Amino acid sequence: MNSIAPDRLLRQLAPRAPAVPVVFDSPHSGTDYPADFGTIAPLALIRRSEDAFIDEIFGSAPDHGAPLIAAEFPRIYIDPNRDLIDLDPSMMDGAWPDPLVPSRKTELGVGLIWRIMPPDTPLYDRLLSVEEVRGRIDRCWRPYHQAVASAIEETHRRFGKVWHVNCHSMPAVGNAASEDGPVARAEFVLGDRDGTTCEPGFTAFVAGQLRDMGYQVKINEPYKGVELVRRYSDPAKGRHSLQLEINRKLYMDEERIEKNGGFSELQANIDKLIAAICTYAQQHVA
Repeated sequence: MNSIAPDRLLRQLAPRAPAVPVVFDSPHSGTDYPADFGTIAPLALIRRSEDAFIDEIFGSAPDHGAPLIAAEFPRIYIDPNRDLIDLDPSMMDGAWPDPLVPSRKTELGVGLIWRIMPPDTPLYDRLLSVEEVRGRIDRCWRPYHQAVASAIEETHRRFGKVWHVNCHSMPAVGNAASEDGPVARAEFVLGDRDGTTCEPGFTAFVAGQLRDMGYQVKINEPYKGVELVRRYSDPAKGRHSLQLEINRKLYMDEERIEKNGGFSELQANIDKLIAAICTYAQQHVA
């Protein structure tokens, strides 16, 4: 595990084609594990928390005119897709100075700072200091959110509307620490927080594109979307955010964290999806 240099906290890939009113982000594909992580869990196990290769799968977004923002730090160190109030106070050696409202995810051990590697492997044999948790927030969480917020704001200011796609992968089967339990999952899950984070037509459009490619798609089941789509969406003001989850069985060996034979086909199909989303946004910006 290495320390993260300040310029390696995240990557921001600018458009390489005429700009379109779309922003992509990948908050969970980071693989640079900080030296101060201090976990007792083996690296081979905790790497299964990564949305491995998602930043690469969506890497053609700039070729279609959309920026791509990707975290370099791992979500198991601090999760940028959780609210700052979604923190377990029992993990720390002192009182947290700000109000906390732990969610069901925190109760399951996977809040802002993860307590376990699902389903039940402890990450620490110690309490975290308030100072080190503050440090993770200031070094990682805040810069990532600033980058996403700035990209969305700039795009909205330029076009009057913006479509934000929050990119993820999911295990093929849930587990005891997931809300859906140990069940097989669809190939894609789209989350718009029950229609509150983007126009229904956009969710339906993305679902239709994927189904036309032959994929099984579910909407808001089991993932509805979390902090990044909640925080930056406002459909009434032309700010549309959609969470997109890809089943890892389509492109990787989940235990080895290696690409499988389906990677190239999936990447090509995601490139087509990106192109379709960018065209949709351009046609609906007026």
